[in-house]
Parts: sequence; C-alpha cells; structure tokens
Amino acid sequence: MEKLFQHCLNGLALGSIYALIALGYTMVYGILKLINFAHGDVYMVGAFSGYYISRWIGVERSPSIFRAAFILVASMVVCAILGFLIERFAYRPLRKAPRINALITAIGVSLFLEYASQLIFGPDPKFFPTILERSIVMTFGEVAISNFQLLVFAVSLALMLSLRYLVLHTKVGRAMRALSFDFTTANLLGIPTDRIVSYTFMLGAALAAAAGILVGIVYPRIDPLMGIMPGLKAFVAAVLGGIGNFPGAVVGGILMGLSEEMVVGYLSSTYRDALAFGLLILILLFRPSGLFGKYVPEKV
Repeated sequence: MEKLFQHCLNGLALGSIYALIALGYTMVYGILKLINFAHGDVYMVGAFSGYYISRWIGVERSPSIFRAAFILVASMVVCAILGFLIERFAYRPLRKAPRINALITAIGVSLFLEYASQLIFGPDPKFFPTILERSIVMTFGEVAISNFQLLVFAVSLALMLSLRYLVLHTKVGRAMRALSFDFTTANLLGIPTDRIVSYTFMLGAALAAAAGILVGIVYPRIDPLMGIMPGLKAFVAAVLGGIGNFPGAVVGGILMGLSEEMVVGYLSSTYRDALAFGLLILILLFRPSGLFGKYVPEKV
C-alpha cells in the first residue's frame, strides 16, 4: 500500500507538469481552433532559459528559494516573448487561410525551434544546475515527500488558480471567453482580437516555461528534443479532458501523470510512451469530445 501511495504522489507531481503544458494547448484551441504543435518546444526553450539564467547569476554557488523564483519568473518572461513572436509572425498572417495551412505551419515552427536549439545550445544533453537543495520534508512509513514535489504542487496550483482568476474575473479574461464563443462577433463588438490572441499565446508559453523549469529541477537533464514527448502527452491530456476546457486540461494532465507512473511502477518503463497514444486512440474512438467537452456539430 505504501508503494502505491508513493507512486500516486510521483504521478500527481508529473501530472501537474503535464497540466501546465496542456493548458497552453487548450487556451489556443479554445480561441483559434488551432493545435499549436510548437508548444512542447516552447517548454524546451523555457528549460534552457532557466539553465542559462542560472549559470548567469551563479545560482549553484548559493542555491535559494528566492533565486529559484527569479529564474522561474525570468524564464516565463522569455517564453512569453517567444510566444508573442510565434503568434505574430507565424500564425497571424494565416488566420484567414484554411486550417491545414496553420497546422502545417505549427509543425514547421516546432521543427525550427528544435533544430535551431540544437544549433544554438548544442545537441548534447545538459544537466540543469542545482537551484534548490533536495531534502525530504516528511515521511509516512516508506512514503517520502520531498521539497521538490511540494514545490511542483505549490507552483502548479498557484499558476492554475492565477489563470482561473484571470479568465473569470478580469477584462482580458472576459475578452478571451468572448473570442472563444464567437471570434467574428467579438471582433465586430470592438474587442481587440489581435491583442487578446497575443495575450493568450503569451500566457500559454509562460505556463510551458514554468513546466520546463520544474522538470529541470526534478529531472535535471535537458536537451533540444526534450519537448517532443511531453508536448505530445500534454496534447493527449488536453484531448482527454476536452480540448478547449480549462478544468478538463488539468484533470487530463493529472490522469496522464498518474497513469504513466502506474505503468512504470507495475508494468515496465518501456510502455510509458505507448500509454499516451493508446489513450488518444481510445478517446477518439469512444469519446472524441473528451471527459468535459461537449459535442458541437459543424455546418459544412
């Protein structure tokens, strides 16, 4: 039983990271009906931003929670700017083009980020600096809770609640909800659609950067292709919860993390990646709208 609790704890931490990435997918899809396949690579850029910012401020000489917070915020700002540039120069010119054009562009942006990162950062893996010392905060029998896991829970929860407040209780959030309901009508009513779409990309990219920093802290090995599988798994999590639905993205991420941890703990780690695609096939077969999504017929 204690082993099960430990796996659940690890799965919740991993699922929180998937949920942060999945929120970026679901935000963009909710407004533009676009799957931003470059989102996983923005997560990778966030991890590398944290790596170089950590080295720049010399955090390994004196790790602290305040320096870790600075690295987190700075990396989120870097990726927010990257998200703005991607939307402005890659997606906005294609907004009135057929959806397949934007989809192909998303794949192209993803490949560009991956191989540009290999050129700039080098293809070899790098080990994320120690920005916090690992310690066991509490134990229950053989179940150990580390400060890294508590940090993942705290940061993920804070960001999710902040996003929920922004969407439900601010003018920007109301504008985002209006665009997701009817983009054309929102534009006719005077809502600055270009600006709101840019904000959406920036928010999603900042959440992906936070996930990249948390992964760098917990699993301190990063490389230019690290965003491929987590990005795909977060996309599956968004589809599982109902893409376009914020609570669904969070629940889907948690379920994905728990499922993956159980497969690793009780079957074999070789099946962890196959799980995501198996779940995607089952979702598309039996509930294409996801757990919290609603089926909306389209006129053709």
